Amino acid sequence: MQRNGCSLDQVEVNPTLDHRVHIPSSALQRSRGAGSEDKILLVATVIDSYFFEDNPKPSPPPGRGRGRKVLPVQPNHMRGTVMGGLVLVVRAGNNPVRNLPQPITLIFNHKKQVENGTCVFWQESELEHETGHWSRYGCDTNNTGTEFICSCNHLSFFAVLVNPELLVDERNAVALNYITYIGSALSVFFTIISLIIYVYLQKKRPEKAIGVHMNLAGALLCLHLSFLLCSFWVWLMKEKEEGWVCRGLGLFLHWSLLATFTWMALEGFHLYLLLVRVFNIYVRRYLLKLCLVGWGLPTLTAVICGISGVYGKYSLKLMTENNHSSTAEICWMSSQFPQRLVVSYISTVAFPCLVILCNSCMLGLVVFRLWGLRKEGGVNESRWKKMNKEKGTRLWKDCATVLGLSCVLGLTWGLASTTYISLSGIYVFTILNSLQGVFMFLWSLALTHKSRSDNDSSVRDPSSQKMMTTSFNN
Repeated sequence: MQRNGCSLDQVEVNPTLDHRVHIPSSALQRSRGAGSEDKILLVATVIDSYFFEDNPKPSPPPGRGRGRKVLPVQPNHMRGTVMGGLVLVVRAGNNPVRNLPQPITLIFNHKKQVENGTCVFWQESELEHETGHWSRYGCDTNNTGTEFICSCNHLSFFAVLVNPELLVDERNAVALNYITYIGSALSVFFTIISLIIYVYLQKKRPEKAIGVHMNLAGALLCLHLSFLLCSFWVWLMKEKEEGWVCRGLGLFLHWSLLATFTWMALEGFHLYLLLVRVFNIYVRRYLLKLCLVGWGLPTLTAVICGISGVYGKYSLKLMTENNHSSTAEICWMSSQFPQRLVVSYISTVAFPCLVILCNSCMLGLVVFRLWGLRKEGGVNESRWKKMNKEKGTRLWKDCATVLGLSCVLGLTWGLASTTYISLSGIYVFTILNSLQGVFMFLWSLALTHKSRSDNDSSVRDPSSQKMMTTSFNN
């Protein structure tokens, strides 16, 4: 512990071998307030994190005044393990220090490799009967590999949370619920319109690609519809009631999710065949085989899980900003099933991650292929000039089409990683994925426009369409 009087110049102190603090002169001057002292009392020490557990409110550690004004409550409450079990205390003078133009710098050394850590401070509750919480408001984190460098605009009780858990306050939780339900309802509506458009396109000009899009749209429709039904039905049920309907809806939701990701993977596979292996393919009953995989694999998995008794009412405990717990329920995998975590991890974490990884690779291959075509044309300038302007424009439209399709069909689910570290990441993930049916509708409109353009151009140049097409046997 370091407790000494210091001048109003910048100060650097080392409470322990693993903690360093740099305080700029502006922070020391603000801690003096309106006084005329040449020196102020600076306290820099470490305290056991036991005093900062957000359970029943503990007695405040020494030197912590109950009447001291606190920063406004922020929605980004954090939970996690305090690195090293120690909290760094930095206090100066008798006046609160916050909103500094020059932040203070706190350095936490760590001997073990720590990848996921966040700088936080202890935010007291204004209510006497409630405990405080960890917050990262006003603090930035920089991990150099051997130490965490925290830059904060106030003085307080600081720590680094390892594997932090982001808590959402009640107001944002309600807003996210509205976004989810409204987005899913819109997705159901627009996905139905997309299916109608695909049926029209398929009758007008049968193509295997449209058949793949149609199956994906069907899986996506089932996913959003089953989610709304599961949420609505569990709202009608009694507290301890479960019933066969909830188990059936849980099976339907799980099957729809698996089918959606399976068809996303098949979309990536089809793009690979269409744009990378253009003239080297012969697949008999191609669409039928895709349907056997796209619908058969999820059906087999869901039936096995249903026989094993996986499905039922799932209860998730939520923590509000005032540390009050609430429960969210949905017909899904039963919370009482002993192997629920294993089944959930394999089917809803590992499998989607594999699909996203494969589709990302497909996107890279497609972009590389299209870039190679453009570069080949650039090398032989006379050859590129011979290509008419319409063909070149269509090539870049195809590139944009592939990028848009790849982003819509699965890659937005990769944003799930941002939901653990940022409230804005939760909003972006929720909006993009709840509105996926709307994006599917926009994609179907783009296909309709492209079909009209292709028909017009084929009248003028029937051979031009052979550049980027692949034939598959029925």
